[in-house]
Amino acid sequence: MAEIDHSSADDATLVRAAQRGDTEAFEELVARHRDKIYARAWSMVRNEDEAVDLSQEAWVKGWQRLKQFHSESSFGTWITRIVINLCLDELRKRKRQRVESIQEMDEESGGVERQMPAVIVNPTERLERGELRQRIDRAMGQLSHEHRTVLVLHEFEEMEYKQIAKAMECSIGTVMSRLFYARRKLAALLADLKQEI
Repeated sequence: MAEIDHSSADDATLVRAAQRGDTEAFEELVARHRDKIYARAWSMVRNEDEAVDLSQEAWVKGWQRLKQFHSESSFGTWITRIVINLCLDELRKRKRQRVESIQEMDEESGGVERQMPAVIVNPTERLERGELRQRIDRAMGQLSHEHRTVLVLHEFEEMEYKQIAKAMECSIGTVMSRLFYARRKLAALLADLKQEI
């Protein structure tokens, strides 16, 4: 087996090497994509510890299922779909637990005051950009997990309504409705921002 320079190889080359058992090639893929995978998990579950656990679980599943990857999409898209599905499973589990008690459901769904993890701003970034990101994060945190999830899947992952409906186990009409209300609520939460700009 020929040696490859992992740091300069493209993802497709690394995937082929990893599929042949090259763990260093897979480690390079993890290094390249781990921040995006964690960010996607966090944007959906809004909890640092859960996002870390879910992103790690995605990497384990990615390694276990790597032989099934056949380049229909990029590796980055494939591993992102794995973490999204894990997050959706976690959100469904949360929802089932909430339904057990109406009082608990009211307390948990009112998570507007939820503590946001500290955002470490790179000193070279402009202050305004950091503040904007924090305000958007706070606004996203105020959406229900269904609305936040559909927004993330449609806007950031660019999934079509049909794909989102399948992933979230609901109808296309429900996806459209949730997306409409999510956008409207986000716009209302960020209305003062538009006036400042």
